[in-house]
Amino acid sequence: MWDFGELSERARKILGAVVREFIDTAEPVSSRTLVARHFRELSSATIRNEMAELEAAGFLKQPHKSAGRVPTEKSFRFYVDSLLKPRGPFEYDTRRIKKALLHNRPADETVRETLKVLTGLTSCAGFVLVPRASRFVIRHIKCLKLNSEQMMVVIVSQSGLLQSRVIVMDDALRRLDFEKVSNYLSSIAEGLDYRELRKRLLDEMRSERSLYNDLLGNALRLSDAVFDDGGASDPDAIIFEGKTNVFEQPEFRRDVERMRELYDAFEEKSLLVKIIDKSMDEAGIHIFMGSESEVKEFEGLGFVTAPYTRDGDIIGTLGVVGPMRMDYSKIVPLVDFTACTLGKVF
Repeated sequence: MWDFGELSERARKILGAVVREFIDTAEPVSSRTLVARHFRELSSATIRNEMAELEAAGFLKQPHKSAGRVPTEKSFRFYVDSLLKPRGPFEYDTRRIKKALLHNRPADETVRETLKVLTGLTSCAGFVLVPRASRFVIRHIKCLKLNSEQMMVVIVSQSGLLQSRVIVMDDALRRLDFEKVSNYLSSIAEGLDYRELRKRLLDEMRSERSLYNDLLGNALRLSDAVFDDGGASDPDAIIFEGKTNVFEQPEFRRDVERMRELYDAFEEKSLLVKIIDKSMDEAGIHIFMGSESEVKEFEGLGFVTAPYTRDGDIIGTLGVVGPMRMDYSKIVPLVDFTACTLGKVF
């Protein structure tokens, strides 16, 4: 953790002004600029002395001797923790996000459309961990036997989202009276999520006569196969959009090698899992700066993430990623609103 207690009130104001100027311009900030735009009551010499002290304390750095200063990761963390004043989200932006979530379509298409809107509004890349099927409130389940080895499952949520998957059947599943068991499972699943469905099957197995135990046991076996989607966050369940928004930023556009490294990192979705898992530890906005991501390839980037919930349970997470100088005051409320809205859909 950074220690910000050593900063005077004037140093805090100067540092905040440097960060805001750098967010807007992506260019080193000079004492002359600060005097002209923020501190007319101070001399350039006073500002230079304060900036030199901030540099010595690790808040600023100077790309070369004749340049102004640029903020470090430490100064962005100070800005986000101590000075950030979120603005919005604005009605026009929220309408666009809600519209992307209106139409009944597969879950991944709904999420992708929402991400396209969010990345367009933020000029960043964006990602979403789609909820596991086990977290859907079920309207309908359809199980189709494709061949002797595989079956397809289509799950429709109460909000109309679709999720499908192909399952390789084990010996026990291959021996089922498939149509009878899948029809029974569909008939009792509406309005329940997987945990509630499983509990209902177990309760009925305890109360029903042994005549029905085979059907209930087989329905339980089938439901476990349908909703077995692992433990940790699955990279294949991560949807990523808008990477070109990051490449078009000045700090990356000029560095072809860095662009190539970032492209490879974004393609390797498993690198995002660590950030997603951290984000899902608790509700609310999470902001990660550079090295805080614990992924070398993500140094120099900023992440704003928020888990989304249903009935108080965290079921997924979304976030945006861009240069560390992203406009946090605009992006934080947009990510927060999108997460809250997305949680109402699943």
